[in-house]
Amino acid sequence: MALFGLNDRNIRLIEEELSVRVHLRENTLHVDGDKINAEAATQVINRLLLAYEQGELIDLASVKYYIDMAYKGELSSLDDPMSDTVAFNFKGKRIINKTAGQREYTNAIKNNPLTIAVGPAGTGKTFLAVALAVIALKNKEVDRLILTRPAVEAGEKLGFLPGDMSQKVDPYLRPLYDALFEMMGAEGYQRLVERGMIEVAPLAFMRGRTLNNAFIILDEAQNTTPEQMKMFLTRMGKYSRCVVTGDLTQIDLPTARRSGLSDAIDVLKGIDDIKIVYLTQRDVVRNDLVQQIVQAYEKRTL
Repeated sequence: MALFGLNDRNIRLIEEELSVRVHLRENTLHVDGDKINAEAATQVINRLLLAYEQGELIDLASVKYYIDMAYKGELSSLDDPMSDTVAFNFKGKRIINKTAGQREYTNAIKNNPLTIAVGPAGTGKTFLAVALAVIALKNKEVDRLILTRPAVEAGEKLGFLPGDMSQKVDPYLRPLYDALFEMMGAEGYQRLVERGMIEVAPLAFMRGRTLNNAFIILDEAQNTTPEQMKMFLTRMGKYSRCVVTGDLTQIDLPTARRSGLSDAIDVLKGIDDIKIVYLTQRDVVRNDLVQQIVQAYEKRTL
């Protein structure tokens, strides 16, 4: 049941993507089809079984990821279950790449001072960046984490929220808190905040600073202006690493304003040590329905 999925959807996906037929006879799976495709399907199934034995949830995102790896001839490099592990959270649960796009993204963060990730909701842009940032902090590769977002309303007005300025901006930063709590727990997070090793703040608070030995994440970057983006990128100091994430289909700026994320992609492409990663609806891992929703909106805008 775990391998085949609800209504055999995992196996049906393997059959459709690799043009094979998979049959269960007694306790043996038989894969029929072209030799190359049948071998690829067999590799995918064996990798899924290995993942299941390691306690991983087999979902459509995992199946699609291993199919992509099989297409590229890279599945054999994943024989070691640890080879695609991004991090462990505070409960010891493995955080893994679930798609080929996520693998490219995490490799880019590890190997470049500045990574820009563009993609739809649910692709793990923020969470994977925070996971790697926490690991870098624990390994003493950096002295502190700086996480920031522009406080731009998505239809609501900031001034109508109750409380002081800190309480007003907290809702905009909540996704960053959620990712940090998942990785280190609320107590671990609070302890590092008190020691000044983690800072979560609106983008406006970055002006005039130089951030050395820091892992800096700018989330929801599509809602920056070009001026704000330039201001943020020039905050990078020595031995710092920076990740910028955003979704160009969810811009909440006034219609006349150009997104700083879009502008940065045009200005910075081709520069060494800057990696731009494009995630797509195939990389959505939040929920199978989210992938269909993203795909439907993409079709409408074509």
